[in-house]
Order: sequence, then structure tokens, then C-alpha cells
Amino acid sequence: MPRRSRYTEYHEELNVWTAFTDLMSNAFMILLLILLIASTKYAISQISNTETPPILLIKDENYRFDPGSAGIPPAMLNYITNKLVPDIEKTTKKFTINTVEIIGHTDEQPIGSVPSNLDKNLEAAASSQGSVSTLKAGSNADLGLMRSLAVVKELLTIQKQQGKMPKIKFRAYSAAQLILPNGQFAPIPQERQSEATRRRIEIRFTRLGKEQEVR
Repeated sequence: MPRRSRYTEYHEELNVWTAFTDLMSNAFMILLLILLIASTKYAISQISNTETPPILLIKDENYRFDPGSAGIPPAMLNYITNKLVPDIEKTTKKFTINTVEIIGHTDEQPIGSVPSNLDKNLEAAASSQGSVSTLKAGSNADLGLMRSLAVVKELLTIQKQQGKMPKIKFRAYSAAQLILPNGQFAPIPQERQSEATRRRIEIRFTRLGKEQEVR
């Protein structure tokens, strides 16, 4: 029987390692393909996830401020404590929210001729020691801001005293009579009048990032 040379045995070993290298290369390519497919599916799922946080409302027809006032009545305070706060906690956790915007909306009825003192006293009223009751609204823009600030201060009190809504930042804004409940700009009225459906407090949820300078 003919004897196998050492060269033949060495050549066969090279063939084995070549096949092994090819196998590992193919396995690596398959793994990359699987990772690519998985990442693509994740990206598509992220894009297709169009769910957005709800807009919560304190409606005037249900919980009414006194005309021209930002004082929170007992029924509204009860609603804020027992309904609004749990809804804020649930929504901020679900959507990873760090900022809640409170927006005051009024109707188109003029306030009157009361001089505003917000330019002078707004910062003091917003402080922890201040009170919104010291403010006087000279316009619907003033009144909307006063009412939103009053709600914010109640939420901050609950946050501090009860430890609820931790690390959430609150912002107070006014839209005055400009934005209708459907989100459109209000038209120029033929006659300015009281309209309860337009008076409301909106609670919106957002995530604030680091401010950047626009160049």
C-alpha cells in the first residue's frame, strides 16, 4: 500500500483550516444580517409609534374661576389634588416627560379699565413666599397668566409637601383669548362677549432639552 507523504498531510490540514475560516466568515455575515434586520425593525417601530401625550383640561363650565379672578375655588382645588395630579403622574411616567406646561385661556370679553401690576409684581407673586392674589389683571393676557400661575403654585405645593410628581418642572403661560378650543386662532369678533367654552386651563406635556443658540 502506498505511503502518504508529509506534504499531502500538511496540504489536507490547510484545506481543513480554510473550510473552518469560511464557515466562521459565513457565520459572522449571518450574525451581521440578523443584527441589521433587528435594528431596522426597531427603527421602523420607533418611527411608526406616533402616540403622543394627551392634553388635559380644567374646563370653566366644570370648575369656574370667579370673573376677573385667579383665585382657585374649593371644587377646582379638589379636582387638582385628586384627579389632575394622578393623571400628571401617570402621563409623565408613560411618556418620559420632564416638563408640564400650564396654559391659561380666556374668552374675548374685555377685562375693563383696571391697571395691570404684573410688570412690577409678577416675579414676587411667583415666588414661594408670594401670592397670585396680589396681582391685578389689566388684560385677558394678564388674567390667563395669573390663572395658570395659580394652578402651577398649587402643583408645586403638592409636589413639595406630598412628594408627588418628583423632578417634574412646571411652566405657566397665557394664551389669553387667542386660541380656540379646536386649536385655531380666534377670528376678529363682531361683538366681544362671555363664552364659557373658551375659558379653560390646558395641561400639556413636553420634554425640555438643553438650550442651544440659533446661529
